[in-house]
Amino acid sequence: MRRGLKITLVTVTGAALTLSASACGGKKADTGGGDEGGKKALKIGLAFDIGGRGDQSFNDSAAAGLDKAKKDLDVKTEEISAKPDEPDSDKESRLRLLANKGYNPIIGVGFAYTASINKVAKDFPNTKFLVVDADQCKVEGANVSGACFAEEQGSYLVGAAAALKSKTGTIGFIGGVNVPLINKFFAGYQAGAKKAKPSVKVLPAKYLTQPPNFNGFKDAGLGNEAAKGQLDQNADVIYHAAGGAGIGVIKTVGAAGKWAIGVDSDQYNQPAVAGVKDHILTSMVKHVDLSVYDFVESVAKGTFKAGTTQYNLENDGIGYATSGGNVDDIKAKLDELKADIVSGKIKVPTKA
Repeated sequence: MRRGLKITLVTVTGAALTLSASACGGKKADTGGGDEGGKKALKIGLAFDIGGRGDQSFNDSAAAGLDKAKKDLDVKTEEISAKPDEPDSDKESRLRLLANKGYNPIIGVGFAYTASINKVAKDFPNTKFLVVDADQCKVEGANVSGACFAEEQGSYLVGAAAALKSKTGTIGFIGGVNVPLINKFFAGYQAGAKKAKPSVKVLPAKYLTQPPNFNGFKDAGLGNEAAKGQLDQNADVIYHAAGGAGIGVIKTVGAAGKWAIGVDSDQYNQPAVAGVKDHILTSMVKHVDLSVYDFVESVAKGTFKAGTTQYNLENDGIGYATSGGNVDDIKAKLDELKADIVSGKIKVPTKA
């Protein structure tokens, strides 16, 4: 990155953003930012998924990537954050608003942004876009990049951990919304559990909501109730892939003295679950932060490439957390399984 480059970061997450008529316009502001002191500013627009910054899971991992870019690149930033409850119908207008205002690059966090970014990017060919969790790992256009993750691989490892640590022989899974992306988490989790202990009982996956209702990624109350249901079925380890709603899962499972498994971030270190963190067995860590940082750096350095990038166990885009030391006794086994996945000896399914 050349000396003196200024990055201005703007995050936009909710209904408080006014979608003006100009947001539907064309390409006149497709400039990538104005000049300040003779040096061109790189302005970054970030659109969070439902739950927004502060969900202590998926969105916070994305935010961490930008925070790291800010620190490492020694740049000045401006962050504007609104409430996260913006409906899906506003996604395209929001992206156009950012592009018309000269934000370049623009990041959409979550698979739900895929179609909108593919469409909007055609009207702003000089603006670079990133979709985090690109739907079906596909994007379109010479100015669009997609980050996708082998969630099933990390889930396989935490599934093995769940089976090995369970005392009742019954484990559970709670997904936020019943979509193919979250189905991958369950498929890997179940396969890993069965590999580690064939006799383990894996309860049917519980999904908090069905699309187009995406409250399953933010409503902690739904997570709480689902966790109670699986605890009542004798599960003593429960893995969630439910974003902010997973906080309810962790709190309920922890309060019952059982094991919870976090997702996306290392949830052992999250303030919202501090009171029960000793009951977090591990977390399936999905390095959304790495994908965001890589993208920002590539645009800043002029090395951007269109298309998708896969983050997996091999390149450490996926992993599992060891905070708390609760998997220290089985770490050798988990790492053996990881090596077998990386080598191709184990093929992890993406469908249950």
